[in-house]
Amino acid sequence: VNSNPATIMTDPNLADATYIEPLTPEYVEAIIQKEKPDAILPTVGGQTGLNLAMELHKRGILNTYNIKLIGAQVDAIEKAEDREQFKEAMDLVGIDTAQGGFIHSWAEAEGLLDEIQFPIIIRPSFTLGGTGGSVAYNYEEFQDLVETGLHASPITEVLIEESLLGWKEFELEVIRDSADNAIIICSIENIDPMGIHTGDSVTVAPAMTLSDKEFQHMRNKAIQCLRTIGVETGGSNVQFAVNPENGRCIIIEMNPRV
Repeated sequence: VNSNPATIMTDPNLADATYIEPLTPEYVEAIIQKEKPDAILPTVGGQTGLNLAMELHKRGILNTYNIKLIGAQVDAIEKAEDREQFKEAMDLVGIDTAQGGFIHSWAEAEGLLDEIQFPIIIRPSFTLGGTGGSVAYNYEEFQDLVETGLHASPITEVLIEESLLGWKEFELEVIRDSADNAIIICSIENIDPMGIHTGDSVTVAPAMTLSDKEFQHMRNKAIQCLRTIGVETGGSNVQFAVNPENGRCIIIEMNPRV
């Protein structure tokens, strides 16, 4: 199922049946009724595929037609997409993430200042287009920006994190199977540092400035991340940031998709 007739995924040699239709739950349900599939593979459809699979699950459509998800289950997708769940999962297995945490009041935000130094990234939960997000460089503006963020979030929740501006940004493409074999397809390095969106930047593959020791560390953490999140089969991308001053490497996020 694809809304774009120009992509290779719609090649008739790749699938028994191809549908050029809008990518909405209603259209996909109609196709399910006609084709009666046993399973859906959401991890090859990018972010749109994951979102659609989650919507079909929430509406009970997968249960109604007795369809399984393969590649990544609902709980794995949720764990990877929800920042709080992801951070907790990484902490449990000792994979380093950005210092900080979720707060619901100014008192909680002030308490985090013992752990992290300025500049501090402020990101309200569940806002569209980064509304209310900001960077605080000192205590005076920190309080104002936290209050703004809490007000912007519909659930009055803000993620307060150490700033990664200027850190090097990397990505590993990983494939894993049900027997727990895993391989790194490629490493990718952003030309620009953290703070400039990948979509506005240029990337190079393979990564150019990693030492072998750094790459092996990143490789081990990426495979451990897939096991922890629960991606059973197929591809995922895992993103890392490296502090150029001291070499500290943290995991930013992972997407259970290609």
